[in-house]
Amino acid sequence: MSKLFQWREVQATEGAVVAPDERLPWPQTAAMGVQHVIAMFGATVLAPILMGFNPNIAILMSGVGTLLFFFITGGRVPSYLGSSFAFIGVVIAASGYSGSGPNTNLAVALGGIVACGVLYIAIGALVQAIGTGWIERFMPPVVTGAVVAVIGLNLANVPIKNMQAGNFDAWMQAVTFLCVGLVAVFARGMAQRLLILLGLILATVVYALLTNGLGLGKPVDLSGIANAAWFGLPAFTAPVFTGSAMLLIAPVAIILVAENLGHLKAVTAMTGRNLDPLIGRAFIADGVATVVSGSAGGTGVTTYAENIGVMAATRIYSTAVFVVAAVIALVLGFSPKFGALIQAIPLPVMGGVSIVVFGLIAVAGAKIWVDNKVDFSQNRNLIVAAITLIIGTGDFTLKFGQFALGGIGTATFGAILLWALLGRARNA
Repeated sequence: MSKLFQWREVQATEGAVVAPDERLPWPQTAAMGVQHVIAMFGATVLAPILMGFNPNIAILMSGVGTLLFFFITGGRVPSYLGSSFAFIGVVIAASGYSGSGPNTNLAVALGGIVACGVLYIAIGALVQAIGTGWIERFMPPVVTGAVVAVIGLNLANVPIKNMQAGNFDAWMQAVTFLCVGLVAVFARGMAQRLLILLGLILATVVYALLTNGLGLGKPVDLSGIANAAWFGLPAFTAPVFTGSAMLLIAPVAIILVAENLGHLKAVTAMTGRNLDPLIGRAFIADGVATVVSGSAGGTGVTTYAENIGVMAATRIYSTAVFVVAAVIALVLGFSPKFGALIQAIPLPVMGGVSIVVFGLIAVAGAKIWVDNKVDFSQNRNLIVAAITLIIGTGDFTLKFGQFALGGIGTATFGAILLWALLGRARNA
């Protein structure tokens, strides 16, 4: 291993910061890696289920992607790559997924994910050549906030219309998001950080008591877990490239750019190390990981805020921790029993969790506005945000011959173009 990847070993002391090129003794580093796997686990598994993807492949590809990110950035950027929720709406639209069971049109969606990764790599190469100023000029906080909010709002119909078979399921969705809310408000420490995972487990227990115990609704079936092997190759799927799917899914790269840029700025602030020279390489790494994941049947990936939160709490920024976490994810990806466990989660419980997750995405967009003090007394900001929210939420679709650009795509491109046009008109 080259000198670049040789971490300097340090001892853990109260409140001490562990830098990216340092590491704790390996047993402690391994324990921190497990914690990062737990932090990314809920979202990385939830996203593929909502799109009808194989969760084993998603976990496996998150490990592969994190290792690729580590090597492409020279081991200098602490980050974990997991399933991106930005793809959910466009993947569902491109594949016609109903919200239940495996996605029978998965290959077409994978072609769009690969196209998105290629576009992301191109953006990264451009940033590497000329810097990030052009991104911040074309995508100010009012634009990125509106686009992020639209991702959550556009997905609102998925759990409410497609993931409840009757009144009992609707009530179980309500019980589920109440469980998540209770964990979020009353739990402390790491338990609070795992609010989605713990809320899901609690709601599943309640569901099992009501169905398997009292005979209400569809009972939980654990036979698949018992019959699954501990280790085995996951079912890989090759992408199929169609123009309409690629046109619909590729624009997600713009969202990933804004997301990754924000994460890198956060890590810069936490570590005190200027990561700006590595932004282009980080974009390229994320794009390469997305291409590799989509080529094998996995979801598009992105840097994870959950893991950045763990770093902020522990003050341990060692990239060695993420290598350990990636290796653990690789092992989980080759376990059919793990995949069967995920598939056994009741659909209404997943629907309730989805309501929370999609709502949090929408609120994250609003938080961008608040954090950046976007002034909505300026008509330019007001119009861009207002139009973007409605065309995205209402799934406003534009057709170009055989191609169709759905709600999230029109909202993303529309927000960028509207911001530029209104600025030009004002200055004319």
